[in-house]
Amino acid sequence: MLPYILTDNSLTIVVDGKALTMESSNPSFNEATKLLAEERFDELPDLFDIPKAVEKFAEGNISVSDGEVRYKDEAIHNHVVGRVLDFMRQGLPYKPLVRFLDKLMENPSRRAVNELYAFLEHKAMPLTPDGNFLAYKGVREDYTDWHSGKFSNKVGDVNEMTRNRVCDDANIGCSHGFHAGSLDYAKGYGNGGHLMVVEIDPRDVVSVPLDCEQQKLRTAKYKVVAHFEKKLEEPMCDDYGDFEDYDNDSYEGSVSEGSHWDNGFNAGYEAAKQDLVKFAQKRDANGRFTKA
Repeated sequence: MLPYILTDNSLTIVVDGKALTMESSNPSFNEATKLLAEERFDELPDLFDIPKAVEKFAEGNISVSDGEVRYKDEAIHNHVVGRVLDFMRQGLPYKPLVRFLDKLMENPSRRAVNELYAFLEHKAMPLTPDGNFLAYKGVREDYTDWHSGKFSNKVGDVNEMTRNRVCDDANIGCSHGFHAGSLDYAKGYGNGGHLMVVEIDPRDVVSVPLDCEQQKLRTAKYKVVAHFEKKLEEPMCDDYGDFEDYDNDSYEGSVSEGSHWDNGFNAGYEAAKQDLVKFAQKRDANGRFTKA
């Protein structure tokens, strides 16, 4: 049994002659009082050691010691790591951040790993308790996507495509992949459509295009979880929809057999042949050039 004192505002225990205090605002406070009530005193000190608590919570993938965060024994440094440490020091709920980081580290995109959380924080896209995040998506009146009209976006729908079909070049704005983004970005889709809230696993994010003031992202998968607004009044829609493949024949100006491009080439070819005949030179019996 450990010496302790429990109040409405804090819990203090004494371990090896050292007093450890946990405020009631600490995310582990309820669990600590539960362990105390069940007389599981040997487990209490770990809850006061936040690095150990995080390591146990993250099932060994995330560990924290001496102010350094590690993923599978490899030190990591990015924006979300700093936030995890800040939340821990301030006694804020850090578990969603740790879960997010655990998933994010499984994303094969180096840029997504380094920059995704800063993007979400800047654009006010919140995390879910299990480490996913919420974004927004404008859709048509019938809940299909604006670009193809093939993907249903009703609450509960899950849309997914093979990851390597999603464009990973941030310099290309309009390209393959599912698009979602900030509230301001999603409101740009109108024509009487709907604004939906979607949930995205950080492992599925492929790129954050540089256009549209970096307010959107491309992902290989998302789930529609809520209806944000019934209608969008502004009749404006850009070209950044969801699509898996281009239909080359549908583009204006595409080249097909017998088109005006072929006719122009043939006319030019015939004119060139006539010029060659007109200006060609012949040789006489001695091998000297003569006029045709």
